[in-house]
Amino acid sequence: MRFQTDLVPARLIRRYKRFLADCTLEGSGAEVTAHCANPGSMMGLAEPGSRIWLEPNDDPKKKLKFGWRLVDHENGHFTGVDTALPNRAVRAALQEKQIAALSNYGTVRPEVKYGENSRVDFLLSESGLPDAYVEVKSVTLSRQSGLAEFPDSVTARGVKHLGELAQMARDGHRAVLLYLVQRTDCTHVAMAQDIDPAYAAAHAEATKAGVETLCIGTHITPQEVTLAAPLALGRPAM
Repeated sequence: MRFQTDLVPARLIRRYKRFLADCTLEGSGAEVTAHCANPGSMMGLAEPGSRIWLEPNDDPKKKLKFGWRLVDHENGHFTGVDTALPNRAVRAALQEKQIAALSNYGTVRPEVKYGENSRVDFLLSESGLPDAYVEVKSVTLSRQSGLAEFPDSVTARGVKHLGELAQMARDGHRAVLLYLVQRTDCTHVAMAQDIDPAYAAAHAEATKAGVETLCIGTHITPQEVTLAAPLALGRPAM
């Protein structure tokens, strides 16, 4: 998915109140406040002085004229920090049948009610196939070279989603947890058991119940973010 406007480089001064980031624009040196579309901990991604990329806007309805989109690791790799982007990118990929494991489904419905007062990200259907309930998670944490981990903070909501997906699998449906890794420097994905042991245990139980796990990488540039090849589930050999 291409960004709506060309991104501009900046340096992070600080991130605060979860959704705000003070930044210095490269070139002009002007200080601006950007919207941070990421309510998570952003562990390892919000260090003062980091090079980042902002998306400017001229929408009169928006108080903030910049949105923080990328972290530039300055080694050829990027991390996407917008947690709304994965669902948009996955929806487009599902509709264009670009995800091989789910390419047999012709109908893609977003935000369908299921479970206990929940909505699944996507419900896929096709004549002759069991419905597929697909939950998408954005992965940005990396503490070991080549390894992406989820979650980056305790997530009771994530545990609830796993339980509901497990029930869908027990009921005879297809249940899929899709981890979209918004980093270009990882080849493997694992559960961050030390950060949230309850989530790691829930993932193991969901897997036993028949929930499938898909891990997919991304190509990221200051122009666009697109889905890349599948990544391996599990920690890389040391």
